Amino acid sequence: MAQSAVPTKGNLLSTKKSLALAKVGFELLDKKRNILIREMMSLIDRATEIQSTIDSSFSDAYKALQSANITLGFCDEISKTVPIEKSIEIDFRSIMGVEIPILRMEKPDSNQLCYGLYQTNSKLDEAYARFQKVKELTVELAQIENSVYRLAVAIKKTQKRANALKNIMIPKFEEDVKFITDALDEKDREEFSRLKVIKKQKKQ
Repeated sequence: MAQSAVPTKGNLLSTKKSLALAKVGFELLDKKRNILIREMMSLIDRATEIQSTIDSSFSDAYKALQSANITLGFCDEISKTVPIEKSIEIDFRSIMGVEIPILRMEKPDSNQLCYGLYQTNSKLDEAYARFQKVKELTVELAQIENSVYRLAVAIKKTQKRANALKNIMIPKFEEDVKFITDALDEKDREEFSRLKVIKKQKKQ
């Protein structure tokens, strides 16, 4: 393999410094990757819990709605009184430079209903409460799934950079250090031999 580094003491010091920085960079990237992986795995565990909960919550909510439809007739007109959700706010927190979304949703007052009590019953109240729970779980699941996706992308990029340092840059710097060191040692030996010859000639 052709060496591009010129064998000088200045280049040796510079290459050793670059090698040290590359090793430190790899260690930092490796730590960052491990932290991101741990964070992602904890979110995946939570997403699994929510997924199982949200499935049963959806099932219970639709059963409650079915009961309300049976006792009240179809609740299409009543459903139009439910306001469109506009209270969701998004913020971000940083994990090793990765922006993770935080979703907040204002919970409605449990003592206030968006529909009248006239011509409604407790079955509709139950359906409304259960679908409210589904909405809260859906918001949390959306936050977690988006976070997992962002973390996965960041982990992939970090892994790629770490591999480039470990498999390309660090071996190249190590090879350059060896090449320059060997060349300088050989140059020193040649100089030493030349000086011995000159000294011997002077004696003669």
